[in-house]
Amino acid sequence: MSLLDKFSALPERHKAILQGGHDPFNVTIDQVKSATEVVINGRDVIMAGSNNYLGLTYDPDCIEAGRQALASYGTGTTGSRIANGTYYGHQALEDNLAKMMGCTSALVYPSGYQANLGVIAALAGRGDTILIDADCHACIYDGCLMSGATIVRFRHNSPEDLDRRLQQLEGDGSNKLIIVEGLYSMFGDTAPLKEFVDVKQKHKAFLYVDEAHSLGVFGDHGRGLAEQEGVSQDVDFIVGTFSKSLGSIGGFCVSNHTEFSYMKFISRPYMFTASISPATIGTVNMAIDKVGQHPELREKLWSNARRLHEGLQTAGLKLCAPASPIISVEMPDQESAIIGWNRLLDEGVYVNLAIPPGTPNSKSLLRSSISAAHTDTQIDQIVVAYTKVLKADPSSQTVSQQAGLVSAAPE
Repeated sequence: MSLLDKFSALPERHKAILQGGHDPFNVTIDQVKSATEVVINGRDVIMAGSNNYLGLTYDPDCIEAGRQALASYGTGTTGSRIANGTYYGHQALEDNLAKMMGCTSALVYPSGYQANLGVIAALAGRGDTILIDADCHACIYDGCLMSGATIVRFRHNSPEDLDRRLQQLEGDGSNKLIIVEGLYSMFGDTAPLKEFVDVKQKHKAFLYVDEAHSLGVFGDHGRGLAEQEGVSQDVDFIVGTFSKSLGSIGGFCVSNHTEFSYMKFISRPYMFTASISPATIGTVNMAIDKVGQHPELREKLWSNARRLHEGLQTAGLKLCAPASPIISVEMPDQESAIIGWNRLLDEGVYVNLAIPPGTPNSKSLLRSSISAAHTDTQIDQIVVAYTKVLKADPSSQTVSQQAGLVSAAPE
């Protein structure tokens, strides 16, 4: 058996996906015109799948802050902070993040993925137990595997199942780390954090919340779902990313535990990876200021989210969760999702195609992520496109049947 035999089924699967038209895994964006407009194959397209929640990628102050940092400190650090030193900007950014999140300590990583890998694997190890929500992101699962700890999955958003599993583990002598997300990236649903805090306190466990998609979106100060639910001080570790609301690249973890500052001596993805660039530091610091000083960005974001959710719901589409900046339409099958995605792109709307195995419960989804930068007109255009594509022929069972990819059910 060859080392590469495991890939043998992939070409046929890719070929089947290509029958729908465009290749969702190789879309080339020819030009980015704004936070919500791109050019694909020479055509103007509304970007509705970028996770650019506050629209800060084109904020003039953020761009200028990046320019100034680039001119002052160069294009990159060319090494890790352990090897090449901590730039002044690194420490300033960590101080800014800690202040923003209301915590005493922060640690910055080159990506949100590495933040979860580095923090989880450093916190937990052999002899510890991690209890993880079944719908958590792949990087959280990878961090758990890296840690060597015992991994216990509990039902998505179920404090009752978490409580039951912790009761079963009582007396085993292991430290318990509970990991959940604030806003889940596929369905757009939120965690019942207050209830999870109650379970955490009952069993004297630690609670870790990934606020990657909820940072800048929830809370009076944009700190995330924990702030909105009033439980920030009850969460032991909060992880976030710069690549969503903050419009850049990188990740971080904040905590009030005094021992947290020693994480930099044992977290391998921090120790052995080149540190984030000066330009990133500049843009993120400015974006943090924007989050705190401009609550109207969140207000517009939520107005847009409710407008799109209501429009799609009125059109009769099957939505996965209540209104949030992530709005996913559940499709009957993978073929329907592929054809629907292609037709939306042909109508000038880019959304995310989400198909198994990368989705909860093997669902096939058309996922939109809304931005404060979207105009009302753009939101309405997205609704029109969805309605035209998915409701064009109410008598048809699926989009894939309309396209002739599968046979219609016999009458």
